[in-house]
Amino acid sequence: MSAERKVIQEQMRRVLLKDYLVQESARAGFGGLEITRTPMGTRVTLICERPGILIGHRGELIKRLTDDIQARFQLDNPQIEVQEERQPSLNAQLMSEKLASTLERGWHFRRAGHSTVRRIMEAGARGCQVILSGKLTGERHRTERFKAGTIKYCGEAVHLWIDKGFYQARLKPGVIGVNVWIMRPTAKLPDEIVVKGVEERPKPVAAEVPSVEEATVPEAEGPSPEVS
Repeated sequence: MSAERKVIQEQMRRVLLKDYLVQESARAGFGGLEITRTPMGTRVTLICERPGILIGHRGELIKRLTDDIQARFQLDNPQIEVQEERQPSLNAQLMSEKLASTLERGWHFRRAGHSTVRRIMEAGARGCQVILSGKLTGERHRTERFKAGTIKYCGEAVHLWIDKGFYQARLKPGVIGVNVWIMRPTAKLPDEIVVKGVEERPKPVAAEVPSVEEATVPEAEGPSPEVS
């Protein structure tokens, strides 16, 4: 097998594995996935909002999930590690799932979109963008954007500081795609330059002008001279 085919096959396996884990960990709140090759096997790191639901009593559910992954995707000695998401409002995947669930419960798309953007910005994000695409109000397909703060679309800032999430809301008219972009609070943009090693010049201090009372010469103490 050529190297190109191996790369394509490996990427297809990762995409199918992600789709499978998204379905299996829907109740736990799927927040992300990292796959790392180690000398001992394949380490799969799952980020969840409620890891206890995925692990189960005494790790029974996570063991069953590990066996299913090994049988379905032929991974070499898979080891699943579950991490808890400390800030769910800054996780783009979690927020896209929550927004999709809100739409499925019957919320109007404008109300749901603005509410999601406000929640993300209140959590401390530098910027966020929500894109809803599908049959939102009628039979025609349309796209709506909800944006706040700063969002970058190209360059190194996108790869370093933008977190992207995608989920689907299944409604009666059709499927609505939910895209959420979040710029992390620790983002440093290229135009933000800080010069180090330059001492700040002291600010000039204005000369204090004495008041009228302080400017008057005090009278000499002691008895006044007698006039002959």
